[in-house]
Amino acid sequence: MNPLLRTGLCVLLLTSSAIAADRPNILWITSEDNGPQLGCYGDEYADTPNLDALAQKSLRYKMCWSNAPVCAPARTTLISGMHATSLGGHHMRSGVKLPADLKLYPQVLKEAGYYCTNNSKTDYNFANGDVDWDQSSKKAHWRDRPSKQTPFFSIFNITISHESKIRSKPHTLIHDPANARVPAYQPDVYEVRRDWAQYYDKMTEMDAQVGKVLKQLDKDGLADSTIVFYYGDHGSGMPRSKRWPFNSGLHVPFILHVPAKFKDLAPADYQSGAMSNRLTSFVDMGPTAISLAGVKPPTNMQGVPFAGKFSGKSKSYLFGYRGRMDERIDMVRSCTDGRYVYMKHFYPHRPYLKYVDYMFQTTTTRLWKEMFDAGKLNDAQAKVWKTKPTEELFDLESDPDETINLATKPEHAERVATMRQAVRDWMIDTRDMGVFPEAEMHRRSGSLSPLEYARSGEVPFEQIVDAAMGTNISLDDRDSVVRFWSVKNAPSDIQRLLHSYGPNHPQVKAMEAEKAARLKLMAADESPSVAIAACDELLLAKLEQKFATNRLIELANVNDYGHYAAIEALNVLDMNADLNDAVTAAIKTLPRQAAKPPVRLGKYVGHLINHATKAPAK
Repeated sequence: MNPLLRTGLCVLLLTSSAIAADRPNILWITSEDNGPQLGCYGDEYADTPNLDALAQKSLRYKMCWSNAPVCAPARTTLISGMHATSLGGHHMRSGVKLPADLKLYPQVLKEAGYYCTNNSKTDYNFANGDVDWDQSSKKAHWRDRPSKQTPFFSIFNITISHESKIRSKPHTLIHDPANARVPAYQPDVYEVRRDWAQYYDKMTEMDAQVGKVLKQLDKDGLADSTIVFYYGDHGSGMPRSKRWPFNSGLHVPFILHVPAKFKDLAPADYQSGAMSNRLTSFVDMGPTAISLAGVKPPTNMQGVPFAGKFSGKSKSYLFGYRGRMDERIDMVRSCTDGRYVYMKHFYPHRPYLKYVDYMFQTTTTRLWKEMFDAGKLNDAQAKVWKTKPTEELFDLESDPDETINLATKPEHAERVATMRQAVRDWMIDTRDMGVFPEAEMHRRSGSLSPLEYARSGEVPFEQIVDAAMGTNISLDDRDSVVRFWSVKNAPSDIQRLLHSYGPNHPQVKAMEAEKAARLKLMAADESPSVAIAACDELLLAKLEQKFATNRLIELANVNDYGHYAAIEALNVLDMNADLNDAVTAAIKTLPRQAAKPPVRLGKYVGHLINHATKAPAK
């Protein structure tokens, strides 16, 4: 070989080795559907020796939120470093377009020279966009990187703790159901205790798999050069945790291990075995990995790094969000300062737990609903099957199960106002596309991605958010989303007059007629979502019910109005319409799926038709 070439190669290899030596490997170990039910978080019922041992030499975070309480939007937040609400990707099982120039964290790390592997779940709410892993499969591993000098970023996702495993049979029951702690909001009966025991059994199996990955790292001589993250992907798979943005659905364990070699990259409060009070969430994870790699996070990312070269200031609040959960439409925003949890309900007339086909496959869910129907629950246990208040506030210190709503207490009025304002400001600042009904978001975005449309300058976010909050009502507004929320939040004196004069008073009748005429007019709005909202209000007010029901059946035709509008219309029909024989017969004739349904959305219209018509689920 030419001596000059040999010299050049040696210099290149030495330079690459020096760069690799100065940059940490990064390993993320994630587990599905579990909160901080670990020994190292003080849970005496748990049996998690590997994670407990990791925690002894690492930093635990007291309060880490997954931002979304269910897999797909939580992972959408992780991979993008942006709140899923800003992308329009906050609905469970949806697919939104991404701008061509949007940077996802694996792409940034690859550009920085990292070998990036994912083993193996993706589950992002994207209709396009290549995440650009070097490997993404059940065989993906750091061991496949091109050389030992190449720094790696690797994910190992453990599925054994997933919701579906709670109901797997037979139950082995290593954990004694008699010793299981049942939250105050669930019925304390054997079947529920058995499900919790099964959950803890799966947590022990998950812990063993974590230990296996850590042993591989140690065997490869990489433990001293690898920063390790362990976290759950949202709260437990038990009902009223998963899918719900209470702390029980958003709070996840998070353990960060930084070896001594890279102590300069560790958080300022890093100490082995310590607990950090810094508020962290999934939107911060990607930016932090990039910061640890020595790269400044892209400007599109909304998270704040909590470690590495570009570590930022701690947050005052964390935010959570709930959108459509499979076939059921809802909208909730949550906020915590670490002790108090504030929740804003945008669909208060709908119950917390509604029939979701997948959720009702868990024994606890079915039994809980049966006991509610039979009148066998106390107030705390029955609450989730009833309609919601517009706001809630919980004190996690005195009420860790979040059953006592403090929002109406005078002594908490200032705190509620402050946290309500924080939610409002965050929704405006992050351009929360969740204020759009899903059908209207796609109708208005057109060929643009929701994010591009949000940034176009055409969306009056402050006006829309205030309408959603109920403080800016305009039924005649030119903006369809303002009209939508105005229909839902418009004040009415009918109930006051009914209470004072009774249903047959001329003033009551006149006001009802005026309201019915206005809503019938809005049922013909150019926006299907506004029309559906108008019909919903007619049904709730028990006005023009036949008209509203027939109009909703029209709007539920996927061939005419699309899947998104059909899901919105069928939600209203299933919950509020008089489902007599004629109505159910008409619903049964509706098409269940268009020729080309939206990505990941094809089955939900059928689920709703089945439930509304009491057809047996397939």
